[in-house]
Amino acid sequence: MLDKLKDFASEFFVTGDPMIYGADVAIVLVTLSILFVLTYFKRWGWLWREWLTTVDHKKIGIMYILSSLLMLFRGGVDALLMRLQLAFPNVQFLESQHYNEIFTTHGTIMILFMAMPFMFGLFNIVVPLQIGARDVAYPYLNAVSFWFFFSGAMLFNLSFIIGGSPDAGWLSYPPLSELSGSPGPGQNFYIWGIQISGIGSLATGINFIVTILKMRAPGMKLMKMPLFTWSVLSSCITIIIAFPVLTVSLALLFVDRFFGAHFFTATGGGNPMMYVNLIWMWGHPEVYIVVLPAFGIYSEIVSTFAKKKIFGYKSMVFSMMLISVFSYFTWVHHFFTMGAGADVNAFFAITTMAIGIPTGVKVFNWLFTLFRGRIRMTQPMLWTLAFVPCFLVGGATGVMLAVAPADYQYHNSYFLIAHFHQVLIGGVVFGYLAGLYYWWPKMFGFKLNDRLGKWAFWLWNIGFYVCFMPQYALGFMGMTRRVYTYGWDMGWAPLNLVSTIGAFFMGIGFLFQGWQIIYSIKHEERDVTGDPWDGRTLEWSIPSPAPLYNFAVVPHVNEADAWWAMKEEMEKMGAKKETRAIEPIHMPKNSGIPFIMSICWFIAGFGLTFNWTWMGVTGLIGVGICLLARSFQYDKDYYIPIDEVKRTEASLGRAM
Repeated sequence: MLDKLKDFASEFFVTGDPMIYGADVAIVLVTLSILFVLTYFKRWGWLWREWLTTVDHKKIGIMYILSSLLMLFRGGVDALLMRLQLAFPNVQFLESQHYNEIFTTHGTIMILFMAMPFMFGLFNIVVPLQIGARDVAYPYLNAVSFWFFFSGAMLFNLSFIIGGSPDAGWLSYPPLSELSGSPGPGQNFYIWGIQISGIGSLATGINFIVTILKMRAPGMKLMKMPLFTWSVLSSCITIIIAFPVLTVSLALLFVDRFFGAHFFTATGGGNPMMYVNLIWMWGHPEVYIVVLPAFGIYSEIVSTFAKKKIFGYKSMVFSMMLISVFSYFTWVHHFFTMGAGADVNAFFAITTMAIGIPTGVKVFNWLFTLFRGRIRMTQPMLWTLAFVPCFLVGGATGVMLAVAPADYQYHNSYFLIAHFHQVLIGGVVFGYLAGLYYWWPKMFGFKLNDRLGKWAFWLWNIGFYVCFMPQYALGFMGMTRRVYTYGWDMGWAPLNLVSTIGAFFMGIGFLFQGWQIIYSIKHEERDVTGDPWDGRTLEWSIPSPAPLYNFAVVPHVNEADAWWAMKEEMEKMGAKKETRAIEPIHMPKNSGIPFIMSICWFIAGFGLTFNWTWMGVTGLIGVGICLLARSFQYDKDYYIPIDEVKRTEASLGRAM
């Protein structure tokens, strides 16, 4: 019996690597510390009432962003481990199998479990406030979306210590991802972690489309919406069309693995290239899904800190919507070398180049907005200005890759790795960090420390160029992606060492940001105005942090920059802000069902990962019970009385 338990444990847990053992110890210690703090300070009830059961879009947004920053740390550590291996290739810092697992988890975590939740966090915090709404259209579904994401992310990350991580690349091409190439549970962790999280992503897309189209403040027509809200709308339209393709692709792959089908196994009559087409029909729109909201963030920041209306508002709107549409017609440029033929390659080369036109329109409009503006060099503005040259290089190298004959040389080389990171870090991560700095006072009521923020900014940016510029040269020198080791005679070692040094600079920059947050919580002055940046849109018209109901009285909008126009009107007329009668405010009640249902999905995913059908079925039955319980839940909302609203506003220094 003891021998059987030992055999089971050796197969169930990941063993044999000192780094894994260190991670095991760290996970246990952190978990025990959290449990001790919650118990010692008697915060379990607070945790349940205020966070685990909340349907408040602002708290859900904060949880998304906190999760994203944790995933950025995890994915960043993976990146540094890879860079150490490549800087000293013959040292064998990582075993080949461990290296394959790390580059797979790095890509998956950074795109699906870092960029996506960061984006959704900003959606939740900003969009209802920008459009003058008191919540999202479906608050309960919003909570379901977050907890599904979180349970999927935890399931995926569990593979690090249990069962083994996936090792077939971040898009899991067959045959590597089939049973013949990945017989262990790692690939099933990949499938179910992403599937569960993807349900939440699709639901979020639907939720915010309805919120934007149906819940705008009176007078806010579509062409008076803030550009960030427009960017969210265009991103969500892309989500609801692209994510079902991901769901189907992974479902078919699981059917291959679990039931012995042959959708993607060539020896069984399937076609691996069908999977590659399907995954990139999601994968390339996904790039625009995450970058479009960053464009919206840059638009808000440039306008605010240049103290000017955005140049070419209508062209900015049309360019975002064009990007959303064009994003579905570019996926084949990821495999020009597959032999589809000159006609197919020419079509997708043209569409790939064409999508650069609306992107260029946006860059020029930002520059024209800055021209002769009264620019303030705040932390959000620094990240925005850093984005422009970085994204120009990324866009130019993207056009180079779009030339099909040239791509035969660049394909699968480190030139592609450099381009991909240039766009996704310089465009997406810089944008989300700019948005985090910009809306941080609205979330928590204080700015982040400027001095520490500038240290973090320069370390990030210097490290970025030191890390990725050498990789373009390495690509030209013939270094291919997924290289684990190489001979010193290749001449790649010096540039790889430089690239690794740059990666550590970025890592130090991230640590500075962590220090900046901790320092600012204790020392920074609290904002009492609600408008620390002299903003232009409605989120700056209410206190910071925003009250539960957001707006005591729903505003009426007459201009695109609604709050700026209101401030000008008040200044011109010497008048106070318009007061209107307060009415009882309708709000949704908290619910624990989304959290419990996510646990059931986690159990189902874990069971199906190990082919334990009984556990998978048990988890799915739990999901069904949660859905049934919700269908019989009638007491789902309440009204905040007028007196309570007045007391809250008075406590915030806003007499009504």
